[in-house]
Amino acid sequence: MAFTGLFLCLFLSGHLAGNLQLIFSDALHFNQYALFMTTNPAVKILSYVTYISILFHAIDGIVLTIQNKKARPVAYAKTDGSSSSFSSRNMAVLGTVILVFIVTHMVNFWAVMHFDKNMPLQTITIAQAGQQQEFYLTTDGGYLPKAQVDQQMVKIENRTEFFDAAANVKIKEGYKDLHKITVAFFKDPKTGLIATILYVLAMFTLAFHLLHGFQSAFQSLGLNNPKYTPAIKKAGAAFAIIVPLLFAIIPVYIHFFLK
Repeated sequence: MAFTGLFLCLFLSGHLAGNLQLIFSDALHFNQYALFMTTNPAVKILSYVTYISILFHAIDGIVLTIQNKKARPVAYAKTDGSSSSFSSRNMAVLGTVILVFIVTHMVNFWAVMHFDKNMPLQTITIAQAGQQQEFYLTTDGGYLPKAQVDQQMVKIENRTEFFDAAANVKIKEGYKDLHKITVAFFKDPKTGLIATILYVLAMFTLAFHLLHGFQSAFQSLGLNNPKYTPAIKKAGAAFAIIVPLLFAIIPVYIHFFLK
């Protein structure tokens, strides 16, 4: 639990750094980041380690909860909270909510990115000779007129690859437009506000989970020390507040402020 928990804290930090591009950068840079995260061999290995860590952390948490219940089948007559925090008493509930959030989050974004055949490719509109023309952005830094695809001069294969229709030769590759999918999800006129609120509530849950889990991981590893423990607790509290807060700001910014 301790090792997987701390590893997932590192994952959260990296994931947050990438997602903040939704606020501080543009669509192209975010889509380039998404392409890197899904194609770089080292990152792909880390992704599998992350998936395994999430599953192990969740299963181990369930097992520990069951063991604790069996160890004390009769609950305390009174719990005034003086000896334990809300987070420590409800880690199983908090963890379950987070797991549900992860599953729905992956269905809405990760699964669409990897498997949806209708995943759009990024385009840009450029004014030429007084007319607006739409181009696909390509991974070599170039442009491909969308009209060539519409007129079947160029065909799209494997969801991102552009092939010359006559010669059947690959000529360019496009970017999956995850930026467009993400923005549309949180700005949807019918469900965008609900999705934003649920996301923010999930981040509150994550904050409470981290508030106990971060420092508890160090304790589980036997790294308690009168000299360092106070600093670890402060660092854990800061991490538990700042990281979920920044995650929560992203959908709020998209829904209410992004044009």
